[in-house]
Amino acid sequence: MTAKIIDGKAIAADVRAEVAQEVKELANRDVVPGLATVLVGDDPASKIYVNNKRKMCAEIGIKAWDHDLPASTPEDELLDLIRRLNDDGEVHGILVQVPLPEHIDEQVVLDLVDPNKDADGFHPCNQGRLLAGNRLVASATPAGIQELLIRSGVEIAGAEVVVVGRSNIVGKPIAAMLMQKGHAANATVTVCHTGTKDLEAHTRRADILIAAIGRAHAITGPMIKEGAVVIDVGVNRTEEGLVGDVDFDAAREVASAITPVPGGVGPMTIAMLLKNTVLLARRASGG
Repeated sequence: MTAKIIDGKAIAADVRAEVAQEVKELANRDVVPGLATVLVGDDPASKIYVNNKRKMCAEIGIKAWDHDLPASTPEDELLDLIRRLNDDGEVHGILVQVPLPEHIDEQVVLDLVDPNKDADGFHPCNQGRLLAGNRLVASATPAGIQELLIRSGVEIAGAEVVVVGRSNIVGKPIAAMLMQKGHAANATVTVCHTGTKDLEAHTRRADILIAAIGRAHAITGPMIKEGAVVIDVGVNRTEEGLVGDVDFDAAREVASAITPVPGGVGPMTIAMLLKNTVLLARRASGG
């Protein structure tokens, strides 16, 4: 068996085209969705990621405010900026790129973002709504994973899903989303992590395996059930270049479908961030 490649670039392009159409519809009501991005420091990966987001905003008609701050920026100064963005009626979405420099309390910053402008779904209120099945926005990466599954025709209802990783950004929210009673959900979800005993015993049960543990090639071919769908969230810089959390070559011989790294989940994260921004703009304008 050779797995089908789930093309995140192509699916993300479809999502962006749909979002662009929504932007045009809002323009007919004199509403221009606006996204403010905040980048503190000069982390190369973060700079590339944020610049890609800004580029996509320009392409589909979302107004962007770019706030690039030096790594030495005091926490109070960053918090003052967040407050100003919260109060700015033209700003519908706020994205603070993480990680932040060590002297800044990341959670304090994320907690200050207005939940109604939380484009990446990181605010505790939005995480709580997600868990309760009444979400306003979902974190962009988990939302992108769910969209990849939907648009690839993967049956989620009734599936055994194993998520490897328990971060607040990916592992916990995607588990909550797929276990909900509703559309593109109703799965039986197991969450594994670095403390899981006999990880392979769990991963080999998975009809859908989501790897988000942050370790290169942590998931090997023998750990994958034949015919499983594998979603690789990891982006690890190694001597051989960017690789995922899954041993792609080995997994491709076992799985029925798999996302590549790069070109899988990454493009979807940006597309869903744009979709969240337009959703928040629509909501702020009364529908």
